[in-house]
Amino acid sequence: MSIELKNVTKKFGEVTAVNDVSFSVNEGELMALLGPSGGGKTTVLRMIAGLEMPTTGDVFIRGQRVNDLSVQERNIGFVFQNYALFKNMNAFKNIAFGLKIKKWKRPDVEARVMELLKLFDLQGLEKRYPHQLSGGQRQRVAIARALAPKPGVLLLDEPFGAVDAKIRQELREWLVTLHHELNVTTIFVTHDQEEAMEVSNRTVIFSRGNLEQIGTPREVYEQPANEFVARFIGVMNVLELHVRKGVARLNELEFPAHGLPDGERLRIGFRPYSVQISSDVKAYRYRAILRHTYFLGVMLRVELELPSGLLIRARMTKEEYAFQGLADGKDVSFQIRQYRVLAREGEKLAPEVAVTHDVPLTLGEGI
Repeated sequence: MSIELKNVTKKFGEVTAVNDVSFSVNEGELMALLGPSGGGKTTVLRMIAGLEMPTTGDVFIRGQRVNDLSVQERNIGFVFQNYALFKNMNAFKNIAFGLKIKKWKRPDVEARVMELLKLFDLQGLEKRYPHQLSGGQRQRVAIARALAPKPGVLLLDEPFGAVDAKIRQELREWLVTLHHELNVTTIFVTHDQEEAMEVSNRTVIFSRGNLEQIGTPREVYEQPANEFVARFIGVMNVLELHVRKGVARLNELEFPAHGLPDGERLRIGFRPYSVQISSDVKAYRYRAILRHTYFLGVMLRVELELPSGLLIRARMTKEEYAFQGLADGKDVSFQIRQYRVLAREGEKLAPEVAVTHDVPLTLGEGI
């Protein structure tokens, strides 16, 4: 095990930034800490680095408890969001800085820096100062500097937040390739769901200081532990229905709710890809107007407006959209093929229910 947190809590005065968090990171793993601002993910990263001390709990690196060790003693490389490069040093000297602090011999320093310049595709830029480099180049210099002393762990705090979308995508792909080549245990903080899903082996999701779920990108998307995760990862339609005589209703939408008392509130969630649309208004149970279409590349996001005014988000391929002759303002029918009964506070989500035909939906067990 490379890193392990056991029952770690961090308080700043009366504010609990991290609440009783436990998780482990495998050797050579690329892990994302994901969550909204104020979720606690950066505080967790800083406690691993030694920049913050836990109020209670323990941090272990390769089996050693490091609560009382300084940043320098932990053998960790840390990259800040704003790069924190030395403006008066060129790229070569920035990368070499940590090696000189550790008193490496000059030939070893030069060999290591040249090795990293080649690995990071920075050859020919070693004499340039930070202001003469692009955002992507500055970020690569910052990561090269962190990796120069050969740390056992690399920590990245919002590593791509300061560059534009195109460079950010390139850096994501570059980081994955770099990780495969170096196999350094890496943890990065992000609030970007797409970035975490695309880059990480596993993702830890935080909210208000609590660890909500840990799993592979596919697990947290397809098997969310609770409503927060279900809504935070990807897009989800969420409906709040009221039960009356064994049926949960919201305007024209109905879901069977056998065994639930009248007046009970039931929350239903389903992904846009679970909404099946037809240009034949008699094909499915529910009617709607295709209110707006958003172009997302290969996929299209479609907004449906029901007669009651309720809006539903769907997703489909552009080929299917064209084949059906769909267009904004067109009358359509639709069904919901898969959905979840969303958990109440402190409860886990029920399994996702699949619907293979346009028939009254059954909630099944585990409501």
